[in-house]
Amino acid sequence: MEVNVYNIKGEDTGRKVALNESIFGIEPNDHAIYLAVKQYMANQRQGTHKSKERSEVSGSTRKLGRQKGGGGARRGDINSPVLVGGGRVFGPKPRDYWFKLNKKVKALARKSALSYKAKENAIVVVEDFNFEAPKTKDFVEMTKNLKVADKKLLLVLPEANKNVYLSARNIKRANVIIASSLNTYKVLEADTLVITENSLKSIDNFC
Repeated sequence: MEVNVYNIKGEDTGRKVALNESIFGIEPNDHAIYLAVKQYMANQRQGTHKSKERSEVSGSTRKLGRQKGGGGARRGDINSPVLVGGGRVFGPKPRDYWFKLNKKVKALARKSALSYKAKENAIVVVEDFNFEAPKTKDFVEMTKNLKVADKKLLLVLPEANKNVYLSARNIKRANVIIASSLNTYKVLEADTLVITENSLKSIDNFC
């Protein structure tokens, strides 16, 4: 599959690049995508939830009433879970939600997500560029020139670029990522992928 190469002014350079069929042209595997997204979202969870059990609640351990003869259930201390203000039974405890996912499954999920974007014609390839200084105005102008200003976009760079990152930071619907950090969730979350030429080479090596 070949796509046109544009510059940041939105002009067609007259050149085309071929997207790697083994990455952008495979039959997507939905289950691999599900697992990769599930792992990504699980890794975002802090897992710091905690509630106090009866041994942790502040309160007297004095027995509230007689063992027998009260006409009701046996009463323990004021921290009992059946009383207001008592501890919680089997409450949440801090935990790590991380789970293992094989590298080949994650790679398949990335390729599947990229193939979906290629099928939807949601990939725009631009010449490598840089901004002289961090300016949101320049980034907005570039998105307008490429006709992606009204879409949620993911800009893929071959390596970290501080000026481009700072220029896009204040734009709610734009994200910047380097090719080696590309993941399934970020690809699927975006409406359009804006990929620089050198990023395509990095993606070929990475995937």
